Amino acid sequence: MMQNHYFILLLHLLLHLTGLAKSDPEALYDYCVAETKTHPNIFLNSVPCINPDHTLASHFWTSALSEGGSMNQFDFNVTLTNVNNLGGLNTLGLAMARIDIAVNGLVPPHSHPRASELTILLEGSLLVGFVDTSNRLYTQRLRPGDSFVFPKALIHFLYNTDISSPALAVSGLTSQNPGAQLSSLAAFASHPPLPDDVLRKGFKINGQDVARIRRNLGG
Repeated sequence: MMQNHYFILLLHLLLHLTGLAKSDPEALYDYCVAETKTHPNIFLNSVPCINPDHTLASHFWTSALSEGGSMNQFDFNVTLTNVNNLGGLNTLGLAMARIDIAVNGLVPPHSHPRASELTILLEGSLLVGFVDTSNRLYTQRLRPGDSFVFPKALIHFLYNTDISSPALAVSGLTSQNPGAQLSSLAAFASHPPLPDDVLRKGFKINGQDVARIRRNLGG
């Protein structure tokens, strides 16, 4: 009987803590413009604020997403707002990203450990999708103006299957620092590398496959 009582108390405690869990901590001020210059070696779970009396409209403005960057080995580029290019984001629990995907380019399966993502396609066409924890795949083909949401921390992808036109999308994310982990790079290009036995057994491949994939991914 006593064990059941303790179990119920523990369950209530866990439910309470789950209800308090959020993507980012709640802000205690109207805003907290990031102070990124004077404390480069101090790491906090956000960034210190400048004096509110010294804030300017420019702290809440950026042109960081006006142009895309160079394509990577997968033929895509992500340009992200952060506290360095948009100080007013600090403690607001959000970020934005510009996603440029070349013809036949792919944003490979990846996850954002601290954020859900809502993507709107502006130009081109995309095949997008995510896999839930039951290994169920949800996919959708997007046309300009279409939106798709990727739940927090679930593996997802964006694939430009068009053979003639690049794609441009913009995403909103529910964390000022959502993080991004590409599944393939995490598995085959970590430093130090994952043990070969782990990769062979985990992916049901042989040693030659491990070596070839590592070379292809720069691991």
